[in-house]
Amino acid sequence: MAKRKLKKNNTYHSSSVASVKPKSQKEMAQTEKSTVASSAHCTFICRKLMCCWVSTDLHNACCAFLLTLADIHHHKHLSLKMDEAQLTVNNELSYEVQVSWMSQRCYQCLYQQLGVVPAGLGPGQPSSVNFVVSTQHEITVQINSTPIELELCKIPFHFGEHGNYSLWVKTLNASFGVNCSVVTDKDPVNSYIPILVAFLIYALLALVFAIGKKVWGLDAVRGLVLRLGSSMETERLINSVSIFKCGIFCVSVSISLVIMVFVNYGGGRYWFFRHESWNGLTVADLVFPWFVFIMGTSIALSINALLRAGATRCSLLRKAVWRSLQLFIIGVLVINPNYCQGALAWENLRIPGVLQRLAWSYLVVALVSLVFVFFKSSLFNSLCSIDFLLYWPAWLCVILLEVLWLFLTFLLPVPDCPTGYLGPGGIGDMGLYVNCTGGAAGFIDRLLLGEKHMYQNPSSRVIYATRIPYDPEGVLGSINSILMAFLGLQAGKIILHYRERPKSIMSRFLIWGLSLGVISAFLTKCSTDRGFIPVNKNLWSLSYVTTLACFAFVLLMLVYYIVDVNKWWSGAPFYYPGMNSILVYVGHEVFEDYFPFRWRMSNSQSHAEHLIQNLVATSCWVIISYLLYKKKIFWKI
Repeated sequence: MAKRKLKKNNTYHSSSVASVKPKSQKEMAQTEKSTVASSAHCTFICRKLMCCWVSTDLHNACCAFLLTLADIHHHKHLSLKMDEAQLTVNNELSYEVQVSWMSQRCYQCLYQQLGVVPAGLGPGQPSSVNFVVSTQHEITVQINSTPIELELCKIPFHFGEHGNYSLWVKTLNASFGVNCSVVTDKDPVNSYIPILVAFLIYALLALVFAIGKKVWGLDAVRGLVLRLGSSMETERLINSVSIFKCGIFCVSVSISLVIMVFVNYGGGRYWFFRHESWNGLTVADLVFPWFVFIMGTSIALSINALLRAGATRCSLLRKAVWRSLQLFIIGVLVINPNYCQGALAWENLRIPGVLQRLAWSYLVVALVSLVFVFFKSSLFNSLCSIDFLLYWPAWLCVILLEVLWLFLTFLLPVPDCPTGYLGPGGIGDMGLYVNCTGGAAGFIDRLLLGEKHMYQNPSSRVIYATRIPYDPEGVLGSINSILMAFLGLQAGKIILHYRERPKSIMSRFLIWGLSLGVISAFLTKCSTDRGFIPVNKNLWSLSYVTTLACFAFVLLMLVYYIVDVNKWWSGAPFYYPGMNSILVYVGHEVFEDYFPFRWRMSNSQSHAEHLIQNLVATSCWVIISYLLYKKKIFWKI
C-alpha cells in the first residue's frame, strides 16, 4: 500500500461529528498497547499546590508550564523503532478520552486500545499523552469518552515512519460536537529510498554485464586477448567463463529460489516482503507456490526424459518415494534447529514445513504421472487440447482431491466455531471466534499433529492478535499444493507436446493463465475479504492456488519468450542456484545467523542496514552456487 503523501509541517487532517453517538460494549473490549509515560500527573501536581498560589491565573500558569515541560520531556526521550511514528493526543475536553486504533488491513476487527488521555484544563490548556503507532498500513484512530463509552470521532490516517504527529481533540464551538484533527509536527523519513538505490545498483551491474558480454563476443576483442597471452591457455580461460545457455526450467527455478532466500532473510524488514497476516498477497506469498509450480514442470520433463532413456516406471516410482522421504527428513531437521543444544525433543518438534510440503506434493504428482499412462489416438492428436485430454484420469484424481478439500473446509464441524469458517480468529470478526484460526484447517492440524508440533508464531498474530498456534504448511493445505504442482505438470506437458511450435506453447500458457484468472475472479468476487473463497496463503485456499497459477503461467510464457525463443538472456546469474537448489535452500536456513550472512548492525532499526545485509547474504549464495558449478559439485536427492 502506498503511503499517503504528507504536506508540509503544520498541515492537518480533521474529522468531526455534530454530536456524540454511542458505541457498543463489544467494540470497546480491546487489547492494551504499550505507551510512553503521559503528562497526566501534571494536573494533579498543580491542584495539590494550588494552596501555595495567590490567584487562579497563577495556578493555571503552573499547570501550563508543567504540561509544557512534560511534553518536551516525552518528545526528547521517546525512542521510535522501525515502522513506528509518534502520535501526541492533545485533549481540550472537560473529560478524559480513550484512544483506540485499528489497521485498515484488519477485516471486521475490534479496536485496540492505545491508552487514556486525561481531561484538559480548558481552551488552550490541553492534557497531552504520547503514543507509538504503526506506520506499515493505514490505521483508523478512534476517540471515545470515558467512563460512558461514546464515540467522539475517528480518523483514518497513514502515518509515516519516524514522523511526529499531533491529534487535537476540541469542542466544536458551543455545540456538543467534537472536532478531531491530525497535524504533522515532523515529516517522516522515506524508508523506500534504499530499495530504489539497490534496484539502480543491480540494474547498473546487469547493464555492465550485458555490455561486457557483447564486447567479449567481438572477434577483434577475442583476437587481441589471444595475442596478448598464450593462445591455448587464453582460449581455455575464455571457454571456462562462458555462460551455459539455460532453458526455461532452470531459470524459473533459480529466480524463485533467489527471491525465496532474500525473503526468508528478512527482505529489508519491509512489510511487503513478509507474509500477509491473513487474506491478500505480498511478494513473500508469491515465491513458494511458484517453486511448487516449477517442481511440477520438472516432474513432467524429467519423467519423460528418463522413460525415453529406458527407465521403467517401477524404478522411477521407487526413486520418487525415496526422494520424497529424504526431502521430508531434511525438512524436519532444518525447521527444528538444535545444532548446539543436543538431540531434538519430540514434545515440541514441528512436523509440517516447506520441504515437507514439497515432498508430499512431489510424491503424489509423480505417482499420478507414472500410474496413469497416456495413450495415443488419432482422434486426440487432431484436437487442440491434446495436452489435457490425454491425461484425463490424472485430472480426475486431482479433481476428487479438490472435492475432498471443499468438503472438509466447508462441511466439517469444528467445536465452538461456525462451520465453513475461513477467518483468522483473534480480534477479527469482531472477536466472536477468538480461537477459531483457520477453521477446519487449524482444527485438523491440532487433531492430527497436536499444538506443540505446529508453527507457534503464525503471521495472523501481527494484525489479528491470534492466540493459538497455526501452521501455514498444515495437512489440509497440502491438498491444494498438490493442485499447484499438478498445474505445473500441465505446463510441462504443454512444452513436451508442442516442443517444435513455440507460438503454440506461448498461446497455451496464456490460455491457461487467463482461464485460471477468471476462476480466481469468480471465487474472490475481485475483492480481498468478501469473496466466496478469499486468496489466503495461510490456508492455501483454492483461489490462492488459481491466482498464483495464473501468474505462473503468464510469467512462464514471458521467460520462455525471452530465454528460449528470442535468446535475449542466457539466464545468468540465476542459472547457478537452480543447479544446487536443495543445497542453497538448506544452507541458507542452517547458516542464517553466521557471518557473512548476518552481522551485528550499528542500527538495527534501519531498513537500509537490513536491506544491505539481506542483499549481501543472498548474493553470497549466488556466488557460492557459481563456485560449486565451476567445480562441478551438485547436491541432488
